[in-house]
Amino acid sequence: MARKKLLLGDEALALGALHAGLSGVYAYPGTPSTEITEFIQSYPLAAERGVHRVWSANEKTAMEEALGMSFAGKRTLVCMKHVGMNVCADPFMGSATTGANGGLVVAACDDPSMHSSQNEQDSRFWGTFALVPVFEPSSQQETYEMVRHAFDYSEKRGIPVLMRLTTRMAHSRAAVECIPDEEAAPQNGMKLPANERQWCTLPANARVRYAQLVKEYAVFEQDAVESPFNRLVDGPDKSLGIIACGIAYNYLMENYPDGCPHPVLKISQYPFPKKLILKLASMCKTILVIEEGQPLLEERMKGVFDTGITVKGRLDGSLPRTGELSPDCVREALGLPSPGLNAPSGVVVPRPPALCKGCGHRDLFTALNAVMKKDYPQGRAFSDIGCYTLGWLPPFEAIQTCVEMGASITMAQGAAFSGLWPAVAVIGDSTFTHSGMTGLLDAVNEKADITVCISDNLTTGMTGGQDSAGTGRLEAICEALGVDPAHIRTFEPLPANYPEMERILREEIEYHGVSVIISRRECLQTLKRHLKK
Repeated sequence: MARKKLLLGDEALALGALHAGLSGVYAYPGTPSTEITEFIQSYPLAAERGVHRVWSANEKTAMEEALGMSFAGKRTLVCMKHVGMNVCADPFMGSATTGANGGLVVAACDDPSMHSSQNEQDSRFWGTFALVPVFEPSSQQETYEMVRHAFDYSEKRGIPVLMRLTTRMAHSRAAVECIPDEEAAPQNGMKLPANERQWCTLPANARVRYAQLVKEYAVFEQDAVESPFNRLVDGPDKSLGIIACGIAYNYLMENYPDGCPHPVLKISQYPFPKKLILKLASMCKTILVIEEGQPLLEERMKGVFDTGITVKGRLDGSLPRTGELSPDCVREALGLPSPGLNAPSGVVVPRPPALCKGCGHRDLFTALNAVMKKDYPQGRAFSDIGCYTLGWLPPFEAIQTCVEMGASITMAQGAAFSGLWPAVAVIGDSTFTHSGMTGLLDAVNEKADITVCISDNLTTGMTGGQDSAGTGRLEAICEALGVDPAHIRTFEPLPANYPEMERILREEIEYHGVSVIISRRECLQTLKRHLKK
């Protein structure tokens, strides 16, 4: 008997995976994907079944660990935000060549409008790039159902699949009808691949497998045409045809609560279902493409038709070229009158993000500014991804760069070799173990003249306080990477300790080699939770 639960899109995906017989989730926290893994970590069925649910050091290791579980025949889920796909690109692309044994679903959560991200990249391109199928649900209910279908499909076709959510889908709630936990599919038993040889990507072997993958991609395209998640619904008004992808279908239907008068092609499974698009084009000479993210489908359609079809969307300005879509901008693209309910308020004042009062990052930046701006105004501080990136904003303005996870150390090293001194890197503890350790090894090997400040708040703070892979081991890791133990220094960032902090910063800046300063104090948010417990 079906039961209703009020679930985030992330939670619907997580529960659907558990009900599909999941054996492991591998992930690195990143908004808006974090809640998928957190739901599985706290859900009783996962504990009862012994589902793997420990955070990985980064997205690359998560993808590789999941691929190993798939090799052994088990169903596994990999979760990350969209930029995490860049980190796991090597094993993800390789997984298309090896194929999957146990069902393997990669969940990528995109962040259009960059609410908590450095770009708006669209993960659907990874599906095209790797030649793997992509699923993009349009509602929480469909998310729950689709992930179970995705596991079945992955095993049926022997291929990993990518499942794409966007911020509004991941972080909005809806009632979801789901099966009782006791009716969840059993976990797969261990079963090795029928053809183990395809799992080795030596060139001679990979060439054979790639040729097969290209042939199979035509099958994936036909599967998309026949998919229950893609459907073409006719309408009486043929002046316009509409293609709505994923959550954009919801935005469309919010404007037509009594049903859309135009023919609508809903797309939630890729590759590009060309036959369905040609069928829509036979009905309508003008087609509006509504897709969250980049104009992937709209660009592909430019070469599909001979003549006489007008394609509208993000590229021609019918919809905004950047940022999230909304029911309002879709309404405008459809030429419908505005209801006038969402005019911007003159009362609400923007509230930019800020470091918490009492946060240890604040004290580190205060001390760093006191040293750098007074004694080393020619120097620069290279930062990384985390709460501490807010040190770029007033009142601190203590850092000059932030590009991506792990870039602080390597950028400082490159600048130092260009003659910049002092070159300081600021990186968090979780980011350091995610992708900073290899940069530090480079710096040690090349005897770079840099000072690395690891701001250790004993957690992955920016995404809500998940476990950090290096907690309690940072000094040992730095020493193992070759940093001179005499130049691995630690202090507690507190106003009372400013004189000591400034002294240590000056001493290590003046040391012309690789030095590491660990500024350690627990995140206030996790401390509150620990004290409450």
